[in-house]
Amino acid sequence: MSSTTATSRFESISPAAPDAILGLNEAFQADSRPQRMNLSVGVYKDDSGTTPILKCVKEAERRLVESETTKGYLPIDGGPDYRDHVQRLVVGDAVDAEQCVVAQSPGGTGGLRIAAAFIADQCTGAKVWAPNPTWANHHAIFASEGIPTETYRYLNPDRRGLDFAGLIEDLETKVSPGDMMLLHACCHNPTGVDPDPSQWQTLAENLARRGVIPLLDFAYQGFGRGIEEDAHAIRTILKCCPEAVICNSFSKNFGLYSERVGGITVTCGSPSAATAVRSQLKKIIRSNYSNPPRHGAAVVAQILDDADLTEQWHQDVADMRTRIRSLRNQFVDAMSQRGHDFEFLRIQNGMFSFTGLNPMQVDRLKNEFAIYIVGSGRINVAGIDAGRMDYLADSVAKTCG
Repeated sequence: MSSTTATSRFESISPAAPDAILGLNEAFQADSRPQRMNLSVGVYKDDSGTTPILKCVKEAERRLVESETTKGYLPIDGGPDYRDHVQRLVVGDAVDAEQCVVAQSPGGTGGLRIAAAFIADQCTGAKVWAPNPTWANHHAIFASEGIPTETYRYLNPDRRGLDFAGLIEDLETKVSPGDMMLLHACCHNPTGVDPDPSQWQTLAENLARRGVIPLLDFAYQGFGRGIEEDAHAIRTILKCCPEAVICNSFSKNFGLYSERVGGITVTCGSPSAATAVRSQLKKIIRSNYSNPPRHGAAVVAQILDDADLTEQWHQDVADMRTRIRSLRNQFVDAMSQRGHDFEFLRIQNGMFSFTGLNPMQVDRLKNEFAIYIVGSGRINVAGIDAGRMDYLADSVAKTCG
Protein backbone atom coordinates (compact mmCIF):
# COMPACT_ATOMS: atom_id res chain seq x y z
CA MET A 1 0.00 0.00 0.00
CA SER A 2 1.39 3.40 -0.96
CA SER A 3 1.90 6.15 1.62
CA THR A 4 -0.76 8.22 -0.17
CA THR A 5 -3.32 5.45 0.18
CA ALA A 6 -2.33 4.79 3.79
CA THR A 7 -3.06 8.34 4.85
CA SER A 8 -6.15 8.99 2.74
CA ARG A 9 -8.61 7.81 5.39
CA PHE A 10 -7.64 10.52 7.86
CA GLU A 11 -7.37 13.20 5.18
CA SER A 12 -11.11 12.87 4.48
CA ILE A 13 -12.18 13.39 8.12
CA SER A 14 -14.21 16.53 8.75
CA PRO A 15 -13.73 18.56 11.94
CA ALA A 16 -16.25 17.93 14.70
CA ALA A 17 -18.43 20.79 15.84
CA PRO A 18 -16.92 22.45 18.91
CA ASP A 19 -18.62 22.06 22.28
CA ALA A 20 -20.89 25.09 22.64
CA ILE A 21 -20.05 25.87 26.26
CA LEU A 22 -16.33 25.17 26.04
CA GLY A 23 -16.24 27.19 22.83
CA LEU A 24 -17.73 30.12 24.72
CA ASN A 25 -15.04 29.74 27.34
CA GLU A 26 -12.35 29.86 24.67
CA ALA A 27 -13.89 33.02 23.23
CA PHE A 28 -13.97 34.52 26.71
CA GLN A 29 -10.29 33.76 27.24
CA ALA A 30 -9.47 35.51 23.96
CA ASP A 31 -11.55 38.58 24.88
CA SER A 32 -9.30 41.42 26.06
CA ARG A 33 -12.06 43.74 27.31
CA PRO A 34 -11.45 44.46 31.02
CA GLN A 35 -15.16 44.31 31.90
CA ARG A 36 -15.60 40.76 30.61
CA MET A 37 -17.60 38.33 32.75
CA ASN A 38 -17.91 34.57 32.21
CA LEU A 39 -21.22 33.08 33.37
CA SER A 40 -21.20 30.14 30.96
CA VAL A 41 -18.96 27.31 32.24
CA GLY A 42 -20.48 25.32 35.09
CA VAL A 43 -17.81 25.57 37.76
CA TYR A 44 -18.07 27.16 41.18
CA LYS A 45 -16.08 30.36 41.66
CA ASP A 46 -15.49 32.34 44.84
CA ASP A 47 -15.48 36.13 45.26
CA SER A 48 -11.98 36.33 43.78
CA GLY A 49 -13.11 34.58 40.60
CA THR A 50 -11.17 31.36 41.25
CA THR A 51 -12.34 27.81 41.87
CA PRO A 52 -11.11 27.23 45.43
CA ILE A 53 -9.64 24.12 47.00
CA LEU A 54 -11.78 23.36 50.05
CA LYS A 55 -10.10 23.46 53.46
CA CYS A 56 -11.07 19.88 54.16
CA VAL A 57 -9.55 18.78 50.83
CA LYS A 58 -6.26 20.52 51.63
CA GLU A 59 -6.06 18.75 54.98
CA ALA A 60 -7.01 15.37 53.52
CA GLU A 61 -4.34 15.71 50.84
CA ARG A 62 -1.74 16.59 53.46
CA ARG A 63 -2.58 13.44 55.39
CA LEU A 64 -2.55 11.29 52.27
CA VAL A 65 0.89 12.53 51.20
CA GLU A 66 2.26 11.61 54.61
CA SER A 67 0.57 8.21 54.89
CA GLU A 68 0.16 6.63 51.46
CA THR A 69 2.58 3.84 50.68
CA THR A 70 1.68 2.81 47.14
CA LYS A 71 0.53 4.01 43.76
CA GLY A 72 -0.73 0.57 42.82
CA TYR A 73 -3.91 -0.05 40.88
CA LEU A 74 -7.31 0.21 42.50
CA PRO A 75 -9.87 -2.57 41.94
CA ILE A 76 -11.80 -2.27 38.71
CA ASP A 77 -14.83 -0.82 40.50
CA GLY A 78 -12.80 1.41 42.84
CA GLY A 79 -11.81 1.33 46.49
CA PRO A 80 -14.22 -0.41 48.90
CA ASP A 81 -14.15 2.47 51.41
CA TYR A 82 -14.98 4.98 48.70
CA ARG A 83 -17.83 2.83 47.36
CA ASP A 84 -19.29 2.51 50.86
CA HIS A 85 -19.29 6.29 51.27
CA VAL A 86 -21.01 6.77 47.90
CA GLN A 87 -23.72 4.32 48.89
CA ARG A 88 -24.33 6.05 52.22
CA LEU A 89 -24.39 9.55 50.73
CA VAL A 90 -26.50 8.74 47.70
CA VAL A 91 -28.76 5.85 48.64
CA GLY A 92 -28.75 5.90 52.43
CA ASP A 93 -30.96 3.16 53.86
CA ALA A 94 -33.53 3.29 51.04
CA VAL A 95 -32.18 0.02 49.58
CA ASP A 96 -30.60 -3.00 51.24
CA ALA A 97 -26.83 -2.96 50.73
CA GLU A 98 -26.90 -6.43 49.14
CA GLN A 99 -29.16 -5.10 46.39
CA CYS A 100 -27.01 -2.06 45.63
CA VAL A 101 -24.03 -2.01 43.25
CA VAL A 102 -21.59 0.92 43.34
CA ALA A 103 -18.62 1.52 41.06
CA GLN A 104 -16.22 4.45 41.12
CA SER A 105 -16.12 6.44 37.89
CA PRO A 106 -14.04 9.25 36.37
CA GLY A 107 -16.44 12.04 37.32
CA GLY A 108 -20.18 12.08 36.87
CA THR A 109 -19.72 12.05 33.10
CA GLY A 110 -17.78 8.81 33.40
CA GLY A 111 -20.63 7.34 35.43
CA LEU A 112 -23.11 8.31 32.73
CA ARG A 113 -20.87 6.80 30.07
CA ILE A 114 -20.74 3.51 31.99
CA ALA A 115 -24.52 3.68 32.36
CA ALA A 116 -24.89 4.15 28.61
CA ALA A 117 -22.78 1.09 27.88
CA PHE A 118 -24.71 -0.93 30.47
CA ILE A 119 -28.08 0.08 28.98
CA ALA A 120 -26.88 -0.72 25.46
CA ASP A 121 -25.61 -4.14 26.55
CA GLN A 122 -28.34 -5.22 28.96
CA CYS A 123 -31.51 -3.24 28.12
CA THR A 124 -31.86 -3.89 24.40
CA GLY A 125 -34.46 -1.69 22.76
CA ALA A 126 -34.75 0.75 25.65
CA LYS A 127 -34.92 4.47 24.96
CA VAL A 128 -33.61 7.15 27.27
CA TRP A 129 -36.11 9.97 27.86
CA ALA A 130 -34.48 13.24 28.88
CA PRO A 131 -36.12 16.45 30.10
CA ASN A 132 -36.43 19.30 27.64
CA PRO A 133 -34.10 21.05 28.28
CA THR A 134 -31.28 19.04 29.82
CA TRP A 135 -27.48 19.15 30.04
CA ALA A 136 -26.37 19.19 26.40
CA ASN A 137 -23.89 16.34 26.85
CA HIS A 138 -26.60 13.89 27.94
CA HIS A 139 -27.80 13.23 24.39
CA ALA A 140 -24.26 12.83 23.07
CA ILE A 141 -23.31 10.35 25.79
CA PHE A 142 -26.20 8.00 25.02
CA ALA A 143 -25.85 8.45 21.27
CA SER A 144 -22.25 7.25 21.60
CA GLU A 145 -23.65 3.81 22.50
CA GLY A 146 -26.36 3.92 19.85
CA ILE A 147 -29.14 4.44 22.40
CA PRO A 148 -32.07 6.46 21.02
CA THR A 149 -33.05 9.47 23.12
CA GLU A 150 -36.35 11.30 23.26
CA THR A 151 -37.49 14.26 25.34
CA TYR A 152 -40.35 14.88 27.73
CA ARG A 153 -41.86 18.20 28.73
CA TYR A 154 -40.19 19.91 31.66
CA LEU A 155 -40.71 23.68 31.60
CA ASN A 156 -43.89 25.70 31.36
CA PRO A 157 -44.40 27.62 28.08
CA ASP A 158 -43.04 30.77 29.76
CA ARG A 159 -39.91 28.73 30.68
CA ARG A 160 -40.07 30.00 34.26
CA GLY A 161 -41.45 26.99 36.13
CA LEU A 162 -42.01 23.25 36.03
CA ASP A 163 -44.63 21.82 33.69
CA PHE A 164 -45.36 18.90 36.00
CA ALA A 165 -48.70 18.06 34.37
CA GLY A 166 -46.97 17.87 30.98
CA LEU A 167 -44.17 15.74 32.42
CA ILE A 168 -46.62 13.22 33.88
CA GLU A 169 -48.73 13.17 30.71
CA ASP A 170 -45.64 12.39 28.62
CA LEU A 171 -44.64 9.64 31.06
CA GLU A 172 -48.14 8.15 30.80
CA THR A 173 -48.57 8.39 27.04
CA LYS A 174 -45.11 8.31 25.44
CA VAL A 175 -42.63 6.45 27.64
CA SER A 176 -42.80 2.66 27.29
CA PRO A 177 -42.28 0.10 30.07
CA GLY A 178 -38.60 -0.80 30.22
CA ASP A 179 -37.48 2.61 28.94
CA MET A 180 -35.20 4.80 31.07
CA MET A 181 -36.37 8.21 32.31
CA LEU A 182 -33.47 10.58 32.92
CA LEU A 183 -34.07 12.82 35.93
CA HIS A 184 -31.96 15.48 37.62
CA ALA A 185 -32.13 14.56 41.31
CA CYS A 186 -31.61 18.19 42.37
CA CYS A 187 -30.44 21.53 40.96
CA HIS A 188 -31.62 20.82 37.43
CA ASN A 189 -29.07 21.80 34.80
CA PRO A 190 -29.66 24.13 32.98
CA THR A 191 -32.81 25.56 34.57
CA GLY A 192 -32.44 25.30 38.35
CA VAL A 193 -36.12 24.24 38.40
CA ASP A 194 -36.84 21.14 40.54
CA PRO A 195 -40.00 19.22 41.47
CA ASP A 196 -41.16 19.67 45.06
CA PRO A 197 -41.34 16.70 47.49
CA SER A 198 -44.99 15.90 46.72
CA GLN A 199 -44.26 15.96 42.98
CA TRP A 200 -41.30 13.62 43.45
CA GLN A 201 -43.61 11.22 45.30
CA THR A 202 -46.17 11.33 42.50
CA LEU A 203 -43.46 10.84 39.90
CA ALA A 204 -41.97 7.88 41.81
CA GLU A 205 -45.35 6.16 42.01
CA ASN A 206 -45.99 6.69 38.30
CA LEU A 207 -42.57 5.38 37.32
CA ALA A 208 -43.15 2.22 39.35
CA ARG A 209 -46.66 1.67 38.00
CA ARG A 210 -45.51 2.17 34.40
CA GLY A 211 -42.44 -0.08 34.74
CA VAL A 212 -40.11 2.74 33.67
CA ILE A 213 -36.58 2.67 35.09
CA PRO A 214 -35.34 5.92 36.66
CA LEU A 215 -31.91 7.12 35.58
CA LEU A 216 -30.85 9.84 38.01
CA ASP A 217 -28.10 12.39 37.41
CA PHE A 218 -26.90 13.60 40.82
CA ALA A 219 -24.16 16.15 40.14
CA TYR A 220 -24.92 18.86 42.70
CA GLN A 221 -25.61 17.20 46.04
CA GLY A 222 -25.57 19.88 48.73
CA PHE A 223 -25.92 22.85 46.40
CA GLY A 224 -29.73 22.91 46.58
CA ARG A 225 -31.00 22.67 50.16
CA GLY A 226 -28.46 20.47 51.92
CA ILE A 227 -26.47 17.27 51.58
CA GLU A 228 -29.18 15.02 52.99
CA GLU A 229 -32.07 17.15 51.76
CA ASP A 230 -30.85 16.97 48.16
CA ALA A 231 -30.91 13.16 48.26
CA HIS A 232 -34.65 13.24 49.03
CA ALA A 233 -35.70 12.62 45.42
CA ILE A 234 -33.45 9.56 45.13
CA ARG A 235 -34.65 8.06 48.41
CA THR A 236 -38.29 8.72 47.42
CA ILE A 237 -37.89 7.03 44.04
CA LEU A 238 -35.99 4.04 45.43
CA LYS A 239 -38.76 3.30 47.90
CA CYS A 240 -41.12 2.84 44.94
CA CYS A 241 -38.81 1.56 42.19
CA PRO A 242 -36.68 -1.54 42.93
CA GLU A 243 -34.48 -0.91 39.88
CA ALA A 244 -32.69 2.37 39.22
CA VAL A 245 -29.42 3.80 37.94
CA ILE A 246 -27.81 6.78 39.69
CA CYS A 247 -24.75 8.69 38.48
CA ASN A 248 -23.15 11.06 40.97
CA SER A 249 -20.30 13.55 40.89
CA PHE A 250 -18.03 15.03 43.56
CA SER A 251 -16.68 17.74 41.24
CA LYS A 252 -18.89 20.47 42.66
CA ASN A 253 -19.50 19.60 46.29
CA PHE A 254 -15.86 18.66 46.99
CA GLY A 255 -14.40 21.08 44.45
CA LEU A 256 -12.56 18.16 42.83
CA TYR A 257 -13.18 19.11 39.21
CA SER A 258 -9.79 18.15 37.84
CA GLU A 259 -9.54 14.92 39.86
CA ARG A 260 -12.59 13.42 38.08
CA VAL A 261 -14.32 11.73 41.01
CA GLY A 262 -17.77 10.21 40.66
CA GLY A 263 -19.72 7.00 40.74
CA ILE A 264 -22.47 4.88 39.27
CA THR A 265 -24.95 3.11 41.54
CA VAL A 266 -27.36 0.46 40.28
CA THR A 267 -30.11 -0.80 42.57
CA CYS A 268 -31.61 -4.21 41.93
CA GLY A 269 -34.60 -6.25 43.05
CA SER A 270 -32.50 -9.05 44.54
CA PRO A 271 -28.95 -9.81 45.73
CA SER A 272 -28.46 -12.26 42.85
CA ALA A 273 -29.35 -9.58 40.31
CA ALA A 274 -26.90 -7.22 42.02
CA THR A 275 -24.12 -9.79 41.69
CA ALA A 276 -24.77 -10.13 37.97
CA VAL A 277 -24.97 -6.35 37.47
CA ARG A 278 -21.68 -5.85 39.34
CA SER A 279 -19.94 -8.29 36.99
CA GLN A 280 -21.32 -6.49 33.93
CA LEU A 281 -20.25 -3.06 35.17
CA LYS A 282 -16.75 -4.36 35.85
CA LYS A 283 -16.62 -5.87 32.37
CA ILE A 284 -17.55 -2.49 30.84
CA ILE A 285 -14.98 -0.62 32.93
CA ARG A 286 -12.23 -3.15 32.19
CA SER A 287 -12.60 -2.68 28.43
CA ASN A 288 -12.77 1.12 28.77
CA TYR A 289 -10.21 2.55 31.22
CA SER A 290 -9.42 -0.66 33.16
CA ASN A 291 -9.56 0.86 36.66
CA PRO A 292 -10.21 4.31 38.10
CA PRO A 293 -7.75 6.96 39.32
CA ARG A 294 -6.86 6.86 43.01
CA HIS A 295 -6.17 10.35 44.32
CA GLY A 296 -9.53 12.12 44.19
CA ALA A 297 -11.43 9.15 45.57
CA ALA A 298 -8.85 8.77 48.34
CA VAL A 299 -9.41 12.43 49.25
CA VAL A 300 -13.17 11.90 49.49
CA ALA A 301 -12.76 8.74 51.56
CA GLN A 302 -10.22 10.44 53.86
CA ILE A 303 -12.66 13.28 54.54
CA LEU A 304 -15.68 11.06 55.10
CA ASP A 305 -13.70 8.66 57.31
CA ASP A 306 -12.91 11.48 59.75
CA ALA A 307 -15.62 13.17 61.83
CA ASP A 308 -13.84 16.53 62.01
CA LEU A 309 -13.11 16.65 58.28
CA THR A 310 -16.67 15.60 57.51
CA GLU A 311 -17.96 18.44 59.68
CA GLN A 312 -15.66 20.85 57.86
CA TRP A 313 -16.92 19.53 54.51
CA HIS A 314 -20.54 20.09 55.53
CA GLN A 315 -19.62 23.66 56.45
CA ASP A 316 -17.72 24.21 53.19
CA VAL A 317 -20.72 23.00 51.16
CA ALA A 318 -23.09 25.13 53.23
CA ASP A 319 -20.91 28.20 52.60
CA MET A 320 -20.96 27.60 48.84
CA ARG A 321 -24.71 26.98 48.83
CA THR A 322 -25.39 30.12 50.90
CA ARG A 323 -23.21 32.24 48.63
CA ILE A 324 -24.98 30.99 45.49
CA ARG A 325 -28.41 31.72 46.97
CA SER A 326 -27.25 35.17 48.08
CA LEU A 327 -25.96 35.99 44.59
CA ARG A 328 -29.23 34.87 43.02
CA ASN A 329 -31.21 37.06 45.41
CA GLN A 330 -28.91 40.02 44.83
CA PHE A 331 -29.38 39.69 41.07
CA VAL A 332 -33.17 39.51 41.39
CA ASP A 333 -33.15 42.60 43.63
CA ALA A 334 -30.85 44.48 41.27
CA MET A 335 -33.07 43.74 38.29
CA SER A 336 -36.16 44.78 40.25
CA GLN A 337 -34.52 48.13 40.98
CA ARG A 338 -34.16 48.57 37.22
CA GLY A 339 -37.80 47.77 36.54
CA HIS A 340 -37.44 44.13 35.47
CA ASP A 341 -39.19 41.19 37.16
CA PHE A 342 -36.85 38.24 37.64
CA GLU A 343 -38.62 37.07 40.80
CA PHE A 344 -39.03 33.56 39.37
CA LEU A 345 -35.29 33.01 39.82
CA ARG A 346 -35.57 32.96 43.61
CA ILE A 347 -37.14 29.50 43.77
CA GLN A 348 -34.53 27.93 41.47
CA ASN A 349 -31.85 25.73 43.02
CA GLY A 350 -28.15 25.23 42.55
CA MET A 351 -25.55 26.89 40.37
CA PHE A 352 -27.70 27.52 37.31
CA SER A 353 -30.67 29.70 36.48
CA PHE A 354 -32.71 30.11 33.33
CA THR A 355 -33.00 33.86 32.82
CA GLY A 356 -35.50 33.83 29.97
CA LEU A 357 -33.08 35.76 27.75
CA ASN A 358 -33.36 34.81 24.08
CA PRO A 359 -30.41 34.05 21.75
CA MET A 360 -30.43 37.57 20.30
CA GLN A 361 -30.17 39.08 23.77
CA VAL A 362 -27.45 36.60 24.69
CA ASP A 363 -25.44 37.69 21.64
CA ARG A 364 -25.88 41.34 22.53
CA LEU A 365 -24.64 40.71 26.06
CA LYS A 366 -21.49 39.15 24.65
CA ASN A 367 -20.86 41.59 21.82
CA GLU A 368 -21.66 44.86 23.59
CA PHE A 369 -21.01 44.13 27.25
CA ALA A 370 -18.48 41.25 27.27
CA ILE A 371 -20.84 39.09 29.35
CA TYR A 372 -20.76 35.46 28.27
CA ILE A 373 -23.74 33.19 28.93
CA VAL A 374 -25.07 30.08 27.19
CA GLY A 375 -27.34 30.60 24.18
CA SER A 376 -30.32 29.13 26.02
CA GLY A 377 -30.16 32.00 28.52
CA ARG A 378 -28.70 29.86 31.28
CA ILE A 379 -26.33 31.61 33.66
CA ASN A 380 -23.90 30.14 36.16
CA VAL A 381 -24.96 32.07 39.27
CA ALA A 382 -21.81 30.93 41.07
CA GLY A 383 -19.73 32.79 38.47
CA ILE A 384 -21.23 36.20 39.31
CA ASP A 385 -18.85 38.71 40.87
CA ALA A 386 -20.85 40.37 43.66
CA GLY A 387 -18.69 43.47 43.36
CA ARG A 388 -19.81 43.90 39.76
CA MET A 389 -23.50 43.14 40.26
CA ASP A 390 -24.52 46.64 39.14
CA TYR A 391 -22.64 46.25 35.86
CA LEU A 392 -24.28 42.88 35.22
CA ALA A 393 -27.76 44.18 36.07
CA ASP A 394 -27.31 47.34 34.00
CA SER A 395 -26.17 45.28 31.01
CA VAL A 396 -29.03 42.80 31.25
CA ALA A 397 -31.54 45.64 31.70
CA LYS A 398 -30.25 47.40 28.58
CA THR A 399 -30.38 44.12 26.67
CA CYS A 400 -33.97 43.45 27.75
CA GLY A 401 -35.00 46.95 26.65
